[in-house]
Amino acid sequence: MEAYQDFAYVYDELMDDTPYKEWCERLVKLIERYGVSKPGGSGKDALESERDLVVDLGCGTGTLTELLYKKGYDMIGVDNSESMLGVAMEKREESGAQILYLLQDMRELELYCTVGTVISVCDSLNYILKEEELLKVFSLVNNYLYPGGIFIFDFNTEYKYREVIGDTVIAENREDCSFIWENTYYYETELNEYNVTVFVQEQEDLFRRFTETHWQRGYRVEQMKRLVQQAGMELVAILDADTGEDVRPESERVYFVVRERGKRDV
Repeated sequence: MEAYQDFAYVYDELMDDTPYKEWCERLVKLIERYGVSKPGGSGKDALESERDLVVDLGCGTGTLTELLYKKGYDMIGVDNSESMLGVAMEKREESGAQILYLLQDMRELELYCTVGTVISVCDSLNYILKEEELLKVFSLVNNYLYPGGIFIFDFNTEYKYREVIGDTVIAENREDCSFIWENTYYYETELNEYNVTVFVQEQEDLFRRFTETHWQRGYRVEQMKRLVQQAGMELVAILDADTGEDVRPESERVYFVVRERGKRDV
């Protein structure tokens, strides 16, 4: 079942405090420092065109995809939610951005060529609940990376679910849209279940109510290091996603930068 259905249409409103612009600036700096993709692209030949492609894996409503496009990158957005991509394509129509959107599950990623950079942020990988499936995602990404290309991804740590948001209730009341976000953390499986109940105003005194259930898994840095290695990629950098500094035991979200170093069977 699709994770984001009705929620997709209020997602941007409820996530309006997400620092997408800061994320975009950080990603650009990481690509410039470690990557092979160039904004604007040289377009001299097919291989250089592939090198300059950037894939936003788990792109959602396309906010970050649009920002990176405005920075000059040739963007492809991939998501498994038809509803979220519908919102992304509405933004594309409004902005005129030349972004290709693909409706795909990242566990079955299929691109038409190699790409210089793949990014996956805003805890998209936490929706992959099994290690073997996450390894498959990493292997597929490695398979489609241009030689020496990089994969930048983030994830919520097991610490965050266990110590910060697990077994908490988050609620926010707005003028035309409100939500209740109920978290339950399961220690044995390291899975976090959250039920989101949203009330959307459709008329002056009429609100529509809908509920969605989402599951995420918290991962540890050492787990990610091992899976990256098993997928055949080289670890380049690890940093705390909130501070940009070294990872600490209490880091809640972590960035990995890894590099393609040859292909393996997927």
